Amino acid sequence: MSKLKNLTDTFGRRHNYLRISLTERCNLRCLYCMPEKGIDLTHNDKLLKTDELLRLVDIFSKAGVEKIRLTGGEPTVRKDILEICKGIKENKNIKNLAMTTNGISLGRMLPKLQDAGLDSLNISLDTLVPDKFEFFTRRKGHNLVMKSINKALELGYNPVKVNCVVMKNKNDDEIVDFVKLTKDKPINIRFIEYMPFDDNNWNTKKLVSFFEMRDIITKEFGELKRENDHFTETAKNYKLPGHVGSVSFITSMTSQFCGGCNRTRLLADGNYKVCLFGQKEISLRDAMREGMNDSELLNLINGSIIDKKEKHGGMLNIQKMKNRPMITIGG
Repeated sequence: MSKLKNLTDTFGRRHNYLRISLTERCNLRCLYCMPEKGIDLTHNDKLLKTDELLRLVDIFSKAGVEKIRLTGGEPTVRKDILEICKGIKENKNIKNLAMTTNGISLGRMLPKLQDAGLDSLNISLDTLVPDKFEFFTRRKGHNLVMKSINKALELGYNPVKVNCVVMKNKNDDEIVDFVKLTKDKPINIRFIEYMPFDDNNWNTKKLVSFFEMRDIITKEFGELKRENDHFTETAKNYKLPGHVGSVSFITSMTSQFCGGCNRTRLLADGNYKVCLFGQKEISLRDAMREGMNDSELLNLINGSIIDKKEKHGGMLNIQKMKNRPMITIGG
């Protein structure tokens, strides 16, 4: 198979980072991710099989993908998660295998996941208050997530990244408490602006902007020192005086980072999506099952990359656009 020129789009962005959703299933029901009435799950025979997924990883890696992040749904509910991790790490072109997880099952699984090659972790946690955890997730399990964070620290993950979606009058009063977690431990708290997806009841009144969050932290802890972020970095990263850990902000709504975007997404049903907020998808699952060879699949992938827009439409347009629920796209 001839090597594609690094999956580069017409704006010169090289796409070397692939996010793979392993499943639409999840053991939580988070407000911003899962519609209140749930979703109609894709039938199992319409989801990517393990060999299909690893075949696509091989194709992407030969085209320049070096980092893969496993997401869901909740990736740890997929029964062949260890096989998938091992299969990906056997590919010498993949330099980093990461996972975004809600942490419910992670604590007991993490030693084996680490042995299978899992290099880095993002653990989602939107509140430090157990009762509020049930409000956010519609399930119990706060203690399990905290145990998972501690297990990751114990096993040497550095940093342990904690994703926190901030919502006005829901958990914005906990921003300072989250930052305190970074004082003596290598934890990176990643505050995420609340984003609109189908049926998650987003509106501007629930949005806490990056600027508001940064001001809250500065007033409590003093001036934040901006780190030298790589131009492809999605987060604005900061160090705090005297803290072992760090804080970051994902500013999708108020401050786009499209110019350095190096990410595309493979969904659990085999659809390929080049922008989180883009509506266009192509089915790599169908293409494989219809008999396309690797070179033809690569051309199909490249066509999507070439069609990628320079940037998404901004906050006012995003909220009006039709998109999937977050649960079916992947974190």
